[in-house]
Amino acid sequence: MTTTPPHRTSPPPPRSAYADFLVIQHRAALVAYAERLLADHHLAEDIVQEALVRAWRHTDKLRSGEGSVRRWLFKVTRNLVIDRSRSAPARHECVTGELCDVPRSDSVGGVLAAMEARELLRGLSDEHRDVLVHTCMYGFTVRETAQRLGIPAGTVKSRRHYALQALRRRAGVPPEA
Repeated sequence: MTTTPPHRTSPPPPRSAYADFLVIQHRAALVAYAERLLADHHLAEDIVQEALVRAWRHTDKLRSGEGSVRRWLFKVTRNLVIDRSRSAPARHECVTGELCDVPRSDSVGGVLAAMEARELLRGLSDEHRDVLVHTCMYGFTVRETAQRLGIPAGTVKSRRHYALQALRRRAGVPPEA
């Protein structure tokens, strides 16, 4: 009776594992960002795929710990969008006499700020988050927020105070004097 050696699976190479990690951690945010810049989901997917391929090619540099990997990925994605807008197919001439390419403002800062705010809010309790959303985002007064949430106005003030303190700590902002 002959036996075949057991099938051995070797662990994925570190480069591959790191690339998988980047895809899992950053793909969705990069696609949302590129889609916002391009207004085209499929093109955004292509751009992000190219950005992740470039990250895979530069894994040694990215794993060295120099700078933020997320920032690097967003910068590469933005540059790819810019390169695409300057390419020959994107600069086609209009036959109708209407403007084809309407310049868009760069919304990198807004997108990154929104993502950071969302992440900071996730770290709060539901009660603190609800109060901040109602007072800061929706613009309700303390009294209106208290009525909507069914809690006393003093509780709204207290929760808002402690929620803002927690956000400042998490964001690294020094406490008020």
